[in-house]
Amino acid sequence: MDFFSDDNKELTPALATSKKQDKNDYDGQLTVDVYQTDNDIVIQSTIAGVDQSNIDISVTNDMVTIKGRRPSPEKVRPSDYYYQELFWGPFSRSIILPEDIDSDNAKASMKNGLLTISLPKLSKSRTKKIKISE
Repeated sequence: MDFFSDDNKELTPALATSKKQDKNDYDGQLTVDVYQTDNDIVIQSTIAGVDQSNIDISVTNDMVTIKGRRPSPEKVRPSDYYYQELFWGPFSRSIILPEDIDSDNAKASMKNGLLTISLPKLSKSRTKKIKISE
């Protein structure tokens, strides 16, 4: 077996494919950090090399989905790679949130390839007083 042949490439678990599956038939999976502050759930992901206009973020009360495509900067034949660990092509990630959020007030920003999504928590102790009508 040739050391640099496609049969000997090791891919990270998020990018692993079966031998029958073409690399272009799947989405890469983003790595994320998800944490909370007093008022928000925050999701961060490094998405270097992608124009923010090519990123689609969908938010519901209990889930966030991030999709996009990282274009390859140049065409390189697979046989010319010594190592290929960067992911080029479509990517996506869905995150089930630990609690309901206010999707109408969610915000996203990107700086130096770091995507940050802030999701305001819904107040569990929202109490509304109502008057009894006659």
